[in-house]
Amino acid sequence: MTTGLLYDPVYLEHDTGFGHPERSERLPAVMNYIEKQPFFAALEHIPPRVAEPEWVEQIHSARYMQRAETACRRNYSHLDSMDVAISGRSYDVALLAAGGALELGDRVMSGTLRNAFGLVRPPGHHAEHETALGFCLFNNIAILARYLQKRHGLQKILILDWDVHHGNGTQHTFEQDPSVLYVSLHQYPYYPGTGAASETGSGKGKGATINCPMSAGAGDSDYKQAFSERILPDVDRFKPEIVLISAGFDAHRDDPLAQVNLTTECYGWMTERMMEVADRHADGKLIALLEGGYDLGALARSIGTHLRVLTGTAPQPSD
Repeated sequence: MTTGLLYDPVYLEHDTGFGHPERSERLPAVMNYIEKQPFFAALEHIPPRVAEPEWVEQIHSARYMQRAETACRRNYSHLDSMDVAISGRSYDVALLAAGGALELGDRVMSGTLRNAFGLVRPPGHHAEHETALGFCLFNNIAILARYLQKRHGLQKILILDWDVHHGNGTQHTFEQDPSVLYVSLHQYPYYPGTGAASETGSGKGKGATINCPMSAGAGDSDYKQAFSERILPDVDRFKPEIVLISAGFDAHRDDPLAQVNLTTECYGWMTERMMEVADRHADGKLIALLEGGYDLGALARSIGTHLRVLTGTAPQPSD
C-alpha cells in the first residue's frame, strides 16, 4: 500500500484576489518543491471528484449551500464576512475540495492507499453549519468524517487539528458526538476566539473535545509536551479506527499570520506520532487535508516533510 497525493490545478480557480493570504499561489509553490524531492516518485497521484450534495448537507444546511452557490454564480467578492473572498468558480472548486476528501476516504478504506494527503483549497475547518468563515466555505474534514461514519460504518474517528487557528466549525459539528475525538493545538487567545481548554464537548460528547491552547511564542518543545502528556494518552484510550488531520502549517515560525514558532522538523515529528497511532489502532489508516499556511517557502518545506514521513522514504530535514 502507498501514500496518495490528491491535487488538481482546478483548485487554483478559487480566486481570492490580490493580496489575500489564502491565495492560489500556495499550491503551485508546494508542487514545485515536492516534485524535486526523492519521495515524489513514491506517491500515487489521485484526482478529485465532485462531492455529492447529500454528503455536504450532512454538515451544512441546504439553505447555506444555495446561498453560497448563488453568491459565487453572481460573482460576488465575499461570502458572509470580509475574510471569505470568493469568485465565480469558488462554489464548484469547494465541492471538488470536499469531494477530494471523500475520494481519499474511499481509497484508504478500500486498502488501495495506506495514507494520503489532500493538497486542496479552499480550506474548511472554520466553516460552520450555516456560515462561511476564516477563508473556509465547506468543512472538508467534517464532511469526510461524517462520510466515513455513514458510508463506511466507522465508530471511532480521530480528528487532530494542528492549524494555528482553532477549528471552530469542526469542534461545533462534533461537540456532542462521542464517536469523534476532536483534538486541537492552536494559538490562544487568537482568531477565531474559540478553543479554550475548558471547551471539552457537551452532552454525550463531553470529554470528546480536547483543546490544547498555545501562547504566542510557543515552539516545538511546547507542542511535544502537549503530545506526550495529554494528546497521546487520551488518543490511545480512545483507540481510533482512522486518523484524520486538519493539516494547517501556519504555526511555522516563518508564517506571517500568527506568533507560534514551530520548525519544519516539528511537523515531521507530529506526523510520526500520528502514524504510530494509526499503526497501533487503525491499520495505518491516516488522511491529512490542507488547511492554512501562508508563507510559501515554509508551507512547501513543511508539507514536504509531512509527505516524506508519510511515505517513509527519507529522514526529516532540520530547519
